[in-house]
Amino acid sequence: MDKDNFSTTESDIKPRLKTYAANAYKQSLIAPELYEQHDTKRGLRDINGKGVVVGLTNISAINSKKEVNGEMVPIDGELFYRGYSIDEIVKGFVSEKRFGFEETTYLLIFGKLPTDKQLEEFNSVLGGYRSLPLSFVRDVIMKRPSLDMMNVLARSVLTLYAYDDNPDNISVENVLKQSLKLISRFPLLSVYGYQVYKHYFDDGTLIIHQPDPSLSTAENILHLLRPNQNYTSLEAKLLDLCLVLHAEHGGGNNSTFTNHVVTSTGTDTYSAISASLGSLKGPRHGGANVRVVQMMNDIKENINTKSDEALRDYLSRIIDKKAFDNTGLIYGMGHAIYTKSDPRARILKSFAKQLAEEKGLQEEYDLYKRVERISLEIIPEKRRIYKGVCANVDFYSGFIYKMLDIPIELYTPLFAVSRISGWTAHRIEELSNTGKIIRPAYDAVCPTQKYKKIKDRK
Repeated sequence: MDKDNFSTTESDIKPRLKTYAANAYKQSLIAPELYEQHDTKRGLRDINGKGVVVGLTNISAINSKKEVNGEMVPIDGELFYRGYSIDEIVKGFVSEKRFGFEETTYLLIFGKLPTDKQLEEFNSVLGGYRSLPLSFVRDVIMKRPSLDMMNVLARSVLTLYAYDDNPDNISVENVLKQSLKLISRFPLLSVYGYQVYKHYFDDGTLIIHQPDPSLSTAENILHLLRPNQNYTSLEAKLLDLCLVLHAEHGGGNNSTFTNHVVTSTGTDTYSAISASLGSLKGPRHGGANVRVVQMMNDIKENINTKSDEALRDYLSRIIDKKAFDNTGLIYGMGHAIYTKSDPRARILKSFAKQLAEEKGLQEEYDLYKRVERISLEIIPEKRRIYKGVCANVDFYSGFIYKMLDIPIELYTPLFAVSRISGWTAHRIEELSNTGKIIRPAYDAVCPTQKYKKIKDRK
């Protein structure tokens, strides 16, 4: 190789990368008709949105249809945690005026609702784990801030491996201990990461509060996040509700399936959880509520939101890829399984109204309702759809986080703070039931070619 013609400067590399990318993209395309020929379900879902069954789970169930006279008809969505309806779970702890996330975590992991004594003991375990080594906060979180809090979480989880005396032991007892520590520490990793980010990149004042082991997970998040540590009872209860509703959603959601796949290799807890975090970060999964808030802000900046006609026109332009981010998506609308309604969205919608009234934001709450109503009218008009469309949990969760003055950078980490309870249950389920690595099949559609010597290649 001629050293004089070999350049590694960024300006020389950049045009080459563009050519490389174009070639890689072109060679990666697969003709859509091949999926039909090979009877391959893209995204592991058929044309009606029904998922390909790849495993069994005893942790949660999701229903969107029922059989009537031999036919499957859409119903209002149902979600069950260990056989208990999410509506009944929420009604239970709300009516008793207590927090529900810790009870929900206990239910998901151990399969039963805790007694008063069991819940008190479990809360004390979580409280006892709700701290981080000061050296970890100083050397890992504070010395290397990041622009993205999900990357902070993933990096922190992987680094906690080095703080574990027995990190590779995958016995259920050890995995449970590791997971309970992570469940307790996720709020700290998220909030501390954000505060350091604000200090370094936005000239914010660096305030690090110690967690209070006597407080619930939701209370601790607000306690850690707010400089004055003040919050109302309704604020804490609404955040707790969001955590409960995001805690679990079946083995087939992307981040949980990722957890099953990675766990099946026999790897450690920290690697499995960081893989799930990488999956959850994506805007098609855990990052969707961020896009909802950004979309709503864009709508308010561009039209008279008091006019239904202007709203309908702008939402139509969004679908036509002529407004907002030009993806054609009205974020927060539609779900892979639910058709008539998402039970989590139904619940959040009713409680969001209460918080909007407390905050004096009834007009914005009304805007969300109108966007939901008009979107459900125009999406079937403009798109060929094979199942019903409904608002999903992300549509109202982002609005609630906004009313709680939670920074948008923490929306997806809060999803992780909640969903790690489900990940833990599924990791233990995978370890308890199988010795097989999960390895799905892909049909190869590339033609066989004959190798040529380099002088004969074009």
